[in-house]
Amino acid sequence: MIWLTWRQHRKQALFTVVAFAALAALMIPIGLSMRHTFADLGLPDCVRQLAGTDPTPESVSSCEGAFRQFTNRYGSLNLLAVLLLVLPILVGLFWGAPLVAREVEHGTHRFVWTQGVGRTRWALVKFGLVGAAVVALAVCYGLGMSWFVSPLTEAAHEGRMGFMIFDLQGVAPIGYTLFAVALGIFAGTVWRRMLPAMAVTLVGFVGVRAAVAILARPHYQPARTLTFPIVGADRPMSRGDWVLSSGVRNADGTMVAADTQIACPPGGQGPDGHACGAELGLGPGAYNWQLYQPGSRFWLFQGIETGIFVVLALLLVYFAIRRIRRIA
Repeated sequence: MIWLTWRQHRKQALFTVVAFAALAALMIPIGLSMRHTFADLGLPDCVRQLAGTDPTPESVSSCEGAFRQFTNRYGSLNLLAVLLLVLPILVGLFWGAPLVAREVEHGTHRFVWTQGVGRTRWALVKFGLVGAAVVALAVCYGLGMSWFVSPLTEAAHEGRMGFMIFDLQGVAPIGYTLFAVALGIFAGTVWRRMLPAMAVTLVGFVGVRAAVAILARPHYQPARTLTFPIVGADRPMSRGDWVLSSGVRNADGTMVAADTQIACPPGGQGPDGHACGAELGLGPGAYNWQLYQPGSRFWLFQGIETGIFVVLALLLVYFAIRRIRRIA
């Protein structure tokens, strides 16, 4: 059974390895170039200084200029990183969806099941071998992407917690890939034709991923609140933190202006002589407000999200095996 599974999927495995080798040949030189530029601009020292408890205004100003220079040069690579988000779903479409649907559509499953190989054993061997290959693939992908986007995330204010960037790094790609393959397998047992199974896999994967990222991820841990005055104080550094919401509130907590912040010079008066924020209706004691998830929670959030998708994948495989027992 193991030999038969290898014979059936060896071309897929070869094409996948070649594709990943070509991707690595493209990304490694770019990644090395980014890291050299990052070091030449002195950004590793800036990262350490800004992570300290009390960075000086001079160091903040010089580091922000260096970060801006790096971003202007390599910021367009963020688009490439976003395009690489589709790799897990491609594995689900071309590995998961055909795994059962192609066998049933072509009728080859009858030959195996009538040769003394039970349906459960057939499913466990195929799913186990493909699952092991997918895990190895996802580990390489996650490690490679973490190495590639590391300078980009350190140069960005939101750091590793940023939307999209979070999905490319760490162990989360393992969960995404396993879920995509399991969803394809389950769709193949329900629709039993490759094209409908692939379509359902694509729609289901995008829908679940979007729902988890938008609705669940911000609430994995209680968000923290940061407040600071609008007059006579510099904005606290939040590099690496994921800001969920921000605004300006009056002393009683009423939100006056959402998604903005005010920084007035000492004295609290604008150029026209009016009180700072008077045009917005701000009263005495008004302050800036932020709701955020600390960047230090990156690995905790990675573990939670990976666990969610691994559990979903296991459930889908379980239900797929139950449905295989009912296929004529």
